[in-house]
Amino acid sequence: MDLRTELLKSIWYAFTALDVEKSGKVSKSQLKVLSHNLYTVLHIPHDPVALEEHFRDDDDGPVSSQGYMPYLNKYILDKVEEGAFIKEDFDELCWTLTAKKNYKADRNGNSVVSHRDAFKLWCLFNFLSEDKYPLVMVPDEVEYLLKKVCTAMNVELNCCELDDYFSQDPQHQNGMTVWQFLDLVNSGKLLRGIEREAVSMAIEEVYQEVIEDVLKQGYLWKKGQLRRNWSERWFALKPSALSYYMSEERKEKKGSIALDKHCCVEVLPDRDGKRCMFCVKTSSRTYEMSASDTRQRQEWTLAIQTAIRLQAEGKKSLHKDLKQKRREQREQRERRKAAKEEEMQRLKQLQEEKERKLQELELLKEAQRQAELLLQEEEERRRIQHEEMQRTLEIQLKEAEQARASMQAEMVLKEAEAERQRKRIVELEEMQERLQEALQQEVKARRDEESVRYAQARLLSEEEEKLKQLMKLKEEQEEYIIKTQREKQVLKQEMENKSKYLEEAQKQLEEVRVNRQRVDQDVMVTQRKLRQASTNVKHWNVQMNRLMHPIGPGDKRITVSGGFPSIPPVLLTRRESSLKLRQRSEDKNCDPESEESKENVNNGETKRLSLSPDMDTQN
Repeated sequence: MDLRTELLKSIWYAFTALDVEKSGKVSKSQLKVLSHNLYTVLHIPHDPVALEEHFRDDDDGPVSSQGYMPYLNKYILDKVEEGAFIKEDFDELCWTLTAKKNYKADRNGNSVVSHRDAFKLWCLFNFLSEDKYPLVMVPDEVEYLLKKVCTAMNVELNCCELDDYFSQDPQHQNGMTVWQFLDLVNSGKLLRGIEREAVSMAIEEVYQEVIEDVLKQGYLWKKGQLRRNWSERWFALKPSALSYYMSEERKEKKGSIALDKHCCVEVLPDRDGKRCMFCVKTSSRTYEMSASDTRQRQEWTLAIQTAIRLQAEGKKSLHKDLKQKRREQREQRERRKAAKEEEMQRLKQLQEEKERKLQELELLKEAQRQAELLLQEEEERRRIQHEEMQRTLEIQLKEAEQARASMQAEMVLKEAEAERQRKRIVELEEMQERLQEALQQEVKARRDEESVRYAQARLLSEEEEKLKQLMKLKEEQEEYIIKTQREKQVLKQEMENKSKYLEEAQKQLEEVRVNRQRVDQDVMVTQRKLRQASTNVKHWNVQMNRLMHPIGPGDKRITVSGGFPSIPPVLLTRRESSLKLRQRSEDKNCDPESEESKENVNNGETKRLSLSPDMDTQN
């Protein structure tokens, strides 16, 4: 049984204790508290996020054991490490939850076991119970556990009362629950006359042996390594180590001897005033010890050899191995019992088959005798019937000869009648052939008539179809004529309109030609004026150059005969800008319309220039 199975058994009790309504489901808040406590006692890092996420409040209601198992396996059992926690604390947590609901001790204090001893029995029950739920312990294991407790008290178990208890309830044959087991122990039927302290000590010894894997414990004398003196120590032997303490309370541990498959134990002769000596040899050291007597030495050596054998076989617990062997023995007994029952059933079936075959044989013999009697009666009856039949056949033969004679006479008459009938049939067949020929001719004539009628009807339909097509063509022709006349009128109107548009276009063309001639004349006039203006500009430039020289004191103002009076500089600058602008526009624009517009601008500038001298003169 592995650690996970052991833990699941205790957790199952805690889960069922929280199931108050016995519906197989527990509220999420209770499971949250249980999970938190399991984290604590198993020394597992607490994961509050996963806990809250898995048991968040929603409308799903309580959770069943199957619904709780995925979280239990993933976040708790998969993280458990053997040796990282105290198994007894974990069992006490689960026992506390389940005992409040299920364990009912005697309120008067008359219980055989205390609450603490009940907890230890509960742990022993879980260890020895079957790996099936709900957990039960088979009668063999109950007897084994009670015998262990009685042996620890040096008393013998009363097996008769135990058998009577199991025989009272047939269901106990399949196993009993832990609460039924505790009620049995507390009833005192099996432990009469034994003090409560003795029972408690025996339960403690069995608990240490089975649950804590203590193979043997007691006081031994041990020889020191350095001081080489002898000290009395309390030794506790487990499959993995032999530990020794100052006293049996095991509060102060003095040391431990690790055991493996390479260790051995040997008996030593008496020396140094010590008797019943033996030693434990390890790979690093030899430990010498002394027991109180030869019996204790033998028990210790056998126990240590057992621990070494378990280490060599790779087993961690003696009682787990013994439990597995007892289970295998029970299974073998069950198989042998089943095989024996099957053999008995088969023998019973063979006996029944043999008896049935004997009965069938007797029935067959009786049936054979009856058949022989029936056969004799049948032969006698057949003989009588044969004689009667022979007489009947003779009579019938005579009657048949008479009937044959009469039949011959009747046959002659029948043949004559048949000849007449054959002739009549021939005549009727000839008449039938003639009638069939006439019928065929009539049918052919009717078919010809129908084909002629069909041809006439087809011709009439074709004629009607052609007449409809002709009418349709006539209507289309009339519509086309009307449409053609309308189109002709429209074309005639369009031609008249186009003629009018053409005449108007010709008039407009003549007007354009006249305007063009007039514009050409204006252009020529403008060019002449432009040339004259250019000449005047050159003259003005000469005059302006002369005027640029400063006039000294006493200089006279020079006037040119036949020229213009002096022009202010501002006016000259404005005229030069106008001339440059005109030249730039002439260079960029080349089309007639642009030239015409430039000429108009130039004409305007020329007019302004021609008027400017007059304005200066007037000023």
